Amino acid sequence: MTPDWNAAAAQAATFTARWAGQPGGVFVLFDRNGPRAHAAGGLASLEHQVPFTANTPSRYASISKHFLAATLLLEGFELESPLGTLLPDLPEAIGAVPLVRALTMTGGLPDMMEVLWQQGLPFTTTLGAEDIMRALRRVPGLCAEPGTEMAYSNTGWRLAQAALEAKAGRPYGAVLRERLLEPLGSAIAFPYDETDPVPGLATGYWMDPADKDRWRRGRYGLHISASGGLAGSANALAHWMAALMSGRGPLSGLLTRLLAPGRPGAYRLGLVETHLGGARIVGHGGSLPGYRNHLLFVPEAGIGVAFLSNRDEDSLPPALTVLAALLGERPLRSPGLRPGLFAAPEGPVWAELHPDAIEFMGARERLFWDRGDYRSVPGTLEMTFLLEHEAIEGRFGGVGRRLTRVPAGLALDKSLVGTWREPAFGAEIVIREDGTARFPLGVSLGRETTLTPLPGPRALATLPHLMWKHRPCLWRDGETLRLASHRARVLNFERQPE
Repeated sequence: MTPDWNAAAAQAATFTARWAGQPGGVFVLFDRNGPRAHAAGGLASLEHQVPFTANTPSRYASISKHFLAATLLLEGFELESPLGTLLPDLPEAIGAVPLVRALTMTGGLPDMMEVLWQQGLPFTTTLGAEDIMRALRRVPGLCAEPGTEMAYSNTGWRLAQAALEAKAGRPYGAVLRERLLEPLGSAIAFPYDETDPVPGLATGYWMDPADKDRWRRGRYGLHISASGGLAGSANALAHWMAALMSGRGPLSGLLTRLLAPGRPGAYRLGLVETHLGGARIVGHGGSLPGYRNHLLFVPEAGIGVAFLSNRDEDSLPPALTVLAALLGERPLRSPGLRPGLFAAPEGPVWAELHPDAIEFMGARERLFWDRGDYRSVPGTLEMTFLLEHEAIEGRFGGVGRRLTRVPAGLALDKSLVGTWREPAFGAEIVIREDGTARFPLGVSLGRETTLTPLPGPRALATLPHLMWKHRPCLWRDGETLRLASHRARVLNFERQPE
């Protein structure tokens, strides 16, 4: 395989040229020796008119995960250790999850951001690490039996960071610097949370859907943790990847170990394995309000692309297109699907098709037509399926599913109507006969929404907040009202007397 650096750089430049006067980003192409080429455009700061360059620090978001995994391996953690043996006072079900399941997204651990959102605390709420850990210790169970399904969750990485700090007796950032960053001369930083200053950091922006000419600053109030907390430039990330692929210094043999665990699904230790044409590719996306990034590389060829941006737009298609040019492969085709809502015969599983994407229980992934199937290039969820007549059938997160199109004009099942309270946290939902509902927001404000009925005693809620929206499913399970999204399926509500 002979990489075409010129074609890839030219392809990258077609994206960056569009960002003049707007939030921007940078593509850095790299091999085992470091950066080979780059294309940058747009601004790192609209307020100060600072250009975005290959040396501009930005937030890596979830690209940070494999750094923690590498540190855990160097610190001698046994991947099969139950979380409860590493941390005290965890709920029994969470404590029984092996560390490797927590890190490969197969532990059934609910994502705390969505658990909190379902109780009325959206992602802009300011909560520290201890606040989130106290809430985690009250979670009543798991989303699924460990090892049965891949469902993206940052909770396992938060717990792994806490376990590392308990064992080391000092913060993760200090261990990371000592073990990895300083020996490699890396300029990557680990700010404790978003309030920590990072010199030269690009400001994150998102475009207001109600005003397409208005960029707004992103904000994430929850403690980010090692699941997504690193900050650095695209050049720094490319140098790190060169060292990882070549096994330099403390990274000797670590890439093989990071890619070894898995199943079900393609998620390894902070990296995702998939393919583009005949090439095995590995990578990870990163998303925080105002930031979208993607890292993709080909281990066998020792080449890749790092894409960082401070504009809240899908980062996978640009990164994948540039990588295809580098490899001389044809870009994957978007499918042009007929939109529609689908649901399993019972329970909380649903999906909504868009022309080029799918929302599966609220987890959105870009779709591609490849070798006769529709599939994701997994960011948060691996899926491959066929669309035949009025049904979707395939594998989602390693689990076989069949979903059928939801008929139009369904009425809300009357058994959902009433006031429901969740006993562990005290959250309350009111569902009315006209199909509207009040969900919790803050202490007592409440958020109004109109439910979308599904067949049977089920309905979808839509809870928008700034650039993101949460779409949990409500369904009657006996005398219990359960609330579920792909990342959080643990809150059960009891009917309150009239």
